[in-house]
Amino acid sequence: MTNAQRDEGLGDAALIRRTLEYVSPVADEATGYFYALLFLHHPHTRDMFPVAMDTQRDRLFKALLAAGLLLEEPDRLTAFLRDLGRGHRKYGTRSPDYPAVGQCLLAALARYAGEVWSPRTEAAWVRAYAAISQTMIDAAEEDALRNPPWWLAEIVSHEARTTDVAVLIVRPEQPYAFTPGQYTAIETPWWPRVWRHYSFATAPRADGLLSFHVRAVPAGWVSTSLVRRARPGDVVRLGPPLGSMTVDHTAASDLLCLGGGTGIAPIRAMVEDVARHGSHREMQVFYGARREDDLYDLENLRRFERAYSWLTVHPVVGALPEAVSRRGPWTEYDAYLAGPPPMVRSGVRILTEGGVPAGAIRHDDLEHLVRD
Repeated sequence: MTNAQRDEGLGDAALIRRTLEYVSPVADEATGYFYALLFLHHPHTRDMFPVAMDTQRDRLFKALLAAGLLLEEPDRLTAFLRDLGRGHRKYGTRSPDYPAVGQCLLAALARYAGEVWSPRTEAAWVRAYAAISQTMIDAAEEDALRNPPWWLAEIVSHEARTTDVAVLIVRPEQPYAFTPGQYTAIETPWWPRVWRHYSFATAPRADGLLSFHVRAVPAGWVSTSLVRRARPGDVVRLGPPLGSMTVDHTAASDLLCLGGGTGIAPIRAMVEDVARHGSHREMQVFYGARREDDLYDLENLRRFERAYSWLTVHPVVGALPEAVSRRGPWTEYDAYLAGPPPMVRSGVRILTEGGVPAGAIRHDDLEHLVRD
C-alpha cells in the first residue's frame, strides 16, 4: 500500500496524531535535531533558551502532544495556545520567530517520522502549525497592550514548612491580577531563562502580595533554589497568570477538590475565593500526602473549616483518588484536581468511571506538560 492510499480518508487531526505516535519513541533525538537546526539557521533564538538545555529537550514534543490531544476540542485547544502565546513573551519571543520555528519543526518531523511522513501529512502539519502559531501570536499581541512580559517581585517572607517545602510571599513591583486556581511561572536569579510553574496559594490580597508553596525536587534547579537558597530581599521574575482551573461562581453545583502535596496551594486559594463570594455551596476538600508529616498546611485548612460551615476537610495519607472514590458518589459535584500529574490523571479516571461528567472536572495537568 502506498503512502497516498494509506492516508486516504484521514483528516488532519488523525494524520498529526499518527505522526506524534510514530515520533514519540525517538522524541529526544527529534527535539535535539530541531534545536540544532534552529540555533544553526536562526542563531538569535539561542538567547531565548537556558544555557543548559537538558531540561528543555522534551518540552517541544510535550507541547505538540498536548496540542495534538486537543485538536478535536477547539475551545480547550485555543485556551491552551493563548496561554502559551502569552507565556512565551517572557522569553523575548517575537512574531517573526514563529515561521523559523515552524520550518525547523517540519524538517525535524520529516526526518524522524519515517514511513508515515507523506505530502498529505506535511500539508496537515503546515495547516495546523499556521493556525497554532497565529493563535499564539494574536494572544501575545493582545497581552502586550495591557501587561509587561514579566513582573519583578521581591521575596518578603520565606517559611520552611518541611525539609522540602517552603512557603514564599513575594511583592510584585507592579499590580498583578490573577484568579484563584491559576498559576504562573517563576525565574530565579540563579538560573536565568529557566522557568517553573507554581500556583497562587491565596486569593488576591489587598496589599498585593502573592504566596506560593514550593517543594524542592531532585534535580529541580528552580525549586531547590527557592526552597534552600532564596531569602527575603531576593528578587525573582514572574510570568503572566495562566490556567483555567477556576471556580464558576454562576453555577450552583457543590464543589469537590483534590489537592495532592503542594497541589493544595490552588485549592486553598479557591477556598478563600468561595468564601469571598458568600458561598452557599458545599465544598469537600481532600488533602493528600504520602506521609502525615507532609500535610504541612492542614492546620490552616482546619482553621478555614472552623470558620466556614460549608467546608469539610478530609486529610488523606496514601492514595488520594481512591480515598475520594470510597466517599462518593460525586456525580452532582464540580471537581477540581491539583497535584502530581499521575495523581491528577488517576483522579480524573476514577471520577469519570464513577459517573462524574468530563465537563464537570477541571485541572491544569495538560498545561503543566509544558513547564516553561
